[in-house]
Amino acid sequence: MTANDTPTGQQPTATYDSAFLKACRREPVPHTPVWFMRQAGRSLPEYRKVREGIPMLESCTRPELVTEITLQPVRRHGVDAAIYYSDIVVPLKAIGIDLDIKPGIGPVVEEPIRTRADLARLRDLTPEDVSYVTEAIGLLTKELGATPLIGFAGAPFTLASYLVEGGPSRTFENAKAMMYGDPELWADLLDRLADITAAFLKVQIEAGVSAVQLFDSWVGALAPADYRRSVMPASAKVFDAVAGYGVPRIHFGVGTGELLKLMGDAGADVVGVDYRVPLDEAVRRVGPGKALQGNIDPTVLFTDKDTVEARAREVLDAAAGLEGHVFNLGHGVLPNTDPDALTRLVDYVHTHSAR
Repeated sequence: MTANDTPTGQQPTATYDSAFLKACRREPVPHTPVWFMRQAGRSLPEYRKVREGIPMLESCTRPELVTEITLQPVRRHGVDAAIYYSDIVVPLKAIGIDLDIKPGIGPVVEEPIRTRADLARLRDLTPEDVSYVTEAIGLLTKELGATPLIGFAGAPFTLASYLVEGGPSRTFENAKAMMYGDPELWADLLDRLADITAAFLKVQIEAGVSAVQLFDSWVGALAPADYRRSVMPASAKVFDAVAGYGVPRIHFGVGTGELLKLMGDAGADVVGVDYRVPLDEAVRRVGPGKALQGNIDPTVLFTDKDTVEARAREVLDAAAGLEGHVFNLGHGVLPNTDPDALTRLVDYVHTHSAR
């Protein structure tokens, strides 16, 4: 049973009628729901306190700590959904890839994936590999009650970019070289990552999350033709693998204005829009039958209250004709953001959009 299932003769689960899930299903809502990418993180002093001295990837394996960090922004900001505290490289670490998250750098892979022989290191992910995820989600759903919990995973392209490059990259020269120069190896790499990603999402859904988001953080580096040919099949495989659970599927990438329709076509129910494309233009690009999520620029939160409200109003006005809209930033919360600015923004969106 998932949060989005309503079998005949049974009552919906506690989260089913939440504003967030209604918006994802493109149903009327009492107010526009709002949550923030990276809402649980470095912008919160309580997060920094509980994470002190604990490496990032280790923190993701402690169910009680994951529960506390995931709940912090719900308590502080009154957001309409929690997002599970984890990292996109957690499933790779869980299957034995030698990687770490270096402060100030990001994920660093000790031995990059560059050859066909390297694919053997990408074994299947089992629920036992990430038993701490199941435990943490069980704790969270009890605490959250009617507030939905969003699960997430990194999309095959973004995971591949880290694995092939060995860490963050501005040019993706090694990943693109493989994609262009050895398309069969590239396709096999992404297909294997699609299986790992799907297995990770299934664990989260079966443990009780109400929706899932696929982060393709770096896919905006590709042209539409390359995305369609070399990336979309793997992302579609992930979405297809979890379609039967009935939970909303969200797809988000950065700099993906030219890819929005394709990202929806890959199987998303909700397409995340970064801050570069207005929502009224995004809906034209995506087409009918999809809800949208986004998309105020995170840096706006460094301005005064009136400016933040004016920009939020622009987003809400642009979304006025949408079938479904989930208010969010057009990227993640920046570490130096004033938490009170986020709290005020949630209150403003709720008040201004009240039906």
